[in-house]
Amino acid sequence: MWGHVRTKILPDHQRRSSDDLSEDLDLSSGDSRAKQSAFWTMLTLSSVIAAGGILTDSTATVIGAMIIAPLSTPIMGISLAAVQRRSSTAVAFVALGCLLVVVVGVAASMVVPRTYDLLSNSQIAGRTSPGLLDLIAALATGFAGAVALARKDVAAVLPGVAIAISLVPPLVVTGVCAGQTSWWLALGALVLFLSNLFALVFAGMIVFAALGLPRAAQRHHRWVPRRAYLMLSLLFVAVLLPLGANTVATVLLANWTSQTRSSAQRWLSHTPGAAVTSVDAQSRTLYVHVRSPGGLPPISDLLRDLEGHVPDGLPIVVDATRGEQIVAGKVGS
Repeated sequence: MWGHVRTKILPDHQRRSSDDLSEDLDLSSGDSRAKQSAFWTMLTLSSVIAAGGILTDSTATVIGAMIIAPLSTPIMGISLAAVQRRSSTAVAFVALGCLLVVVVGVAASMVVPRTYDLLSNSQIAGRTSPGLLDLIAALATGFAGAVALARKDVAAVLPGVAIAISLVPPLVVTGVCAGQTSWWLALGALVLFLSNLFALVFAGMIVFAALGLPRAAQRHHRWVPRRAYLMLSLLFVAVLLPLGANTVATVLLANWTSQTRSSAQRWLSHTPGAAVTSVDAQSRTLYVHVRSPGGLPPISDLLRDLEGHVPDGLPIVVDATRGEQIVAGKVGS
């Protein structure tokens, strides 16, 4: 069964050889000076472009940075070296490349005022709160990229893989947030990058193993690199835990926000012309934004209605469009 599926995905006549893959993915083989020069040049330029796109909140610019970013090359080189069970400089290139991108992000943060709300920028907000769906998408993208590298006839999909996997932008966001001393946001962006990194390595190892590359390595070694798979699995679990926790927190927060909006609408239902414009969460506090031509009903009514729908002790703030902000108190107190 597995052999049939493998043959369908990786037909024998379309498979690339181990030497071809090593030539493409190993920056220390062949004309290493030219390869490394191109790698560092394009990585620096993609980092600067990504920083500009992120700070200007330009999706098109960030996509351009993704397309030219060469970081996936040594990452897939890690997969190939692990399957072939040989030493490689790919890890060093990935580590130093990540450091370079983060430093560019920190430098870019210097043009951002300290009062700037990082979460108001969609390019930053979308990369600081990853969830399990991000990991699932990264795995699918990793398999697509590995198959494209392993086959001779589907290399044209690689630009799409570069856009989907998003390696450089999360690292730039990590640097920008760290430069603004927003450590939790920086950690969220870093977790997103690590999930993408491990997804690429894992998918690459699976596909390269399906090519039969371990059998070539067994001429010199007696066993397939099980330790590499075990270590990668443990790292995957380490990333999976915060992604799972963040997913649960996001679902709960969305539910509490929806419940608060419904309660606020009931609270204003007898006030002519009053309406709830939005409800959002900031710093573990729910903000209820309302529009009212006159006075508001007693705040205690809102807190009473929220009991049993949101956790007790959750702070609620009512923000009126007239410029009045009322600290309603905590639910259940």
